[in-house]
Amino acid sequence: MTEQKITMTMEQVEQEMEEYRRIFDVVRLIEEETIQMMEEGREEEVDPEKVACYSFWKKNRQCKNCISARVLREKNQGTKLEFAGEDIYQVTACYMEIDGKAYVMELVKKLNEEFLLDAEGCEKLVRKLDGYNQDLYIDALTGSYNRRYYEERLKGKETSAGVAVIDLDDFKLWNDTYGHGAGDVVLQTVVKAIRQSTRKTDSLVRYGGDEFLLVMPDVSDEVFLKKLEYIQKQIRDADIPGFSRMRLSVSIGGVTVREEVMEEAVRKADRLMYQAKIQKNMVVTERKSIDADGMIHLEEEIKRTKQLIMIVDDSEINREILASILEEDYQIIEAENGEACLRLLQKYGTEISLILLDIVMPGMNGFQVLHDMNKNHWIEDVPVIMISSEDSEKSIRRAYEMGVSDYISRPFDGKVVYQRVFNTIKLYAKQRRLITLVTDQVYEKEKNNRIMVSILSRIIEFRNGESGLHVEHINKLSGMLLERLVQKTDKYHLTWTDQYLITVASALHDIGKIGIDEKILNKPGKLTPEEFELMKMHTMIGASMLKRLEIYKEERLVQIACEICRWHHERYDGSGYPDGLKGEEIPIAAQVVSIVDVYDALTSPRVYKKAYSHEKAMQMILTGECGVFQPLLLDCFYDIQEEVRKVIKEKSEKEGKISGFELTDLKETLKNSHLIGDLKPEKNH
Repeated sequence: MTEQKITMTMEQVEQEMEEYRRIFDVVRLIEEETIQMMEEGREEEVDPEKVACYSFWKKNRQCKNCISARVLREKNQGTKLEFAGEDIYQVTACYMEIDGKAYVMELVKKLNEEFLLDAEGCEKLVRKLDGYNQDLYIDALTGSYNRRYYEERLKGKETSAGVAVIDLDDFKLWNDTYGHGAGDVVLQTVVKAIRQSTRKTDSLVRYGGDEFLLVMPDVSDEVFLKKLEYIQKQIRDADIPGFSRMRLSVSIGGVTVREEVMEEAVRKADRLMYQAKIQKNMVVTERKSIDADGMIHLEEEIKRTKQLIMIVDDSEINREILASILEEDYQIIEAENGEACLRLLQKYGTEISLILLDIVMPGMNGFQVLHDMNKNHWIEDVPVIMISSEDSEKSIRRAYEMGVSDYISRPFDGKVVYQRVFNTIKLYAKQRRLITLVTDQVYEKEKNNRIMVSILSRIIEFRNGESGLHVEHINKLSGMLLERLVQKTDKYHLTWTDQYLITVASALHDIGKIGIDEKILNKPGKLTPEEFELMKMHTMIGASMLKRLEIYKEERLVQIACEICRWHHERYDGSGYPDGLKGEEIPIAAQVVSIVDVYDALTSPRVYKKAYSHEKAMQMILTGECGVFQPLLLDCFYDIQEEVRKVIKEKSEKEGKISGFELTDLKETLKNSHLIGDLKPEKNH
């Protein structure tokens, strides 16, 4: 028999075996070494856990006609019947190579007792065996053909057909967010949508976990493109049972071929699918592409969407050879040395999908280029493949340590170079897409958090007779001052997360005013000493409210908000309130908010005063008229005063557009609130 070698990864095999277990009674994988040991009569050396064969058949030695041993020798697939007492089993064995090692997969199924070995029974048995062989090619979850069907029935076949690779966008995210049950429903929904657009003569293969291969024999370019467009729309509009808020999209690459080997057609379609994935939710063929809005883009536009590869080599001949291998499917730019490479990197940035880099070059060599790429963090976004005749172990190890994705030694095989380039770009494209999705989700959550905090804070502002923009300004100015502080000193070791949390928490600085009498809050004249003492209580009220949030009191955001609420009126010389803290006893978060709070109060109109100009407010703060602030923070605030001035200008324009509205019901609710309990000043912080 001819060899039928199947090459897969262990991850792919384990996924396939899991699906086979839905059909077969026993599914197991046997190593080449184990079968050879049994053939040599070394049964006592065989690990029962690895083969579990003798115990199943109730034998203590290898079968004389062991199907797995025969399949291993002939490197193909075979089926036989095996008797165990009165029971009949069908045993199917298939040779495969997994991660470079030889294995045999055995699939065992007990036949129903109704089969008798008379003429009629034999006919039924044959039909039954054919059915089981067909089951080998069916994906148990979706009902489409599986990867084995492609490898054994399609891969080497010549075809005239439309061939499309359909990749589900963001499938990993759906799985991680909603669970694998939702992922299964998504895959079934996608298959259903595709089948609504296909004929009985068309073949749909689950080519990977979230990737499908569609083969449409004898179809014209025009009809094929319309079918793919319709599939894209059907999937986009599909309702996911049990997950009504989920919306799907696919990236599709398609080619029409005439008398071409299927493997080559799939390679072309896969390449086009990754062009579609650059923008996501697109259909791309060799002549046209259709985006999510149904806009058709012609061949010249498609060329502009090709990934950009930079070839860096001082040899013009070497650059030409590599360009000739890749130019059909990629845009190529060339650099004759390391210096030119860095200039192009500065110009194109992450528009470059891959760099092919030589080591030995005059001037700046390849390792120096890698050093600069690491220094500027380009290596994190732009993958590098080293192609060099320098193949010493030391050079290769050094290249990998400096972040290269792959290393190819000269002389090389053109097909190998192409495939490794394709695989690297494919991997990075998926990583970039996933990072973008996660970033978008995090941003959306952060935005929602900011909205909720802002709503809560503005309730207090309106009650206080303020414009409603105070929180927004405190937020912006706190972020600006923190950024300058981090640039100027590392004294406080503030991470990006620390800065973000302080900025968000700043919005809650005056939340304690919810417990202050409205007559005091909105008094147009100067407060009496008694009224001022009551007003100062808002710092402790706010901190107390936050500390009573038992579920969240250990959260860093709440802890920072407590510090800001209680101590944003403290002063560096100890003259502030409520605790008279001095110097660095005052948390840095409260120190930052105290300066910007004073500045915004000075430049905003209040019931008891008009707004001061930017210049006047800066003078009052810097000269200590509003209390003593930390000198370093004052320097930082002085440094950013031009940016601060712009914020104030925008504020004035916004305030001119804001119209008042009634909050009578809200005020009445707040007035009658009994949320605020007895408060006692705290000294400890």
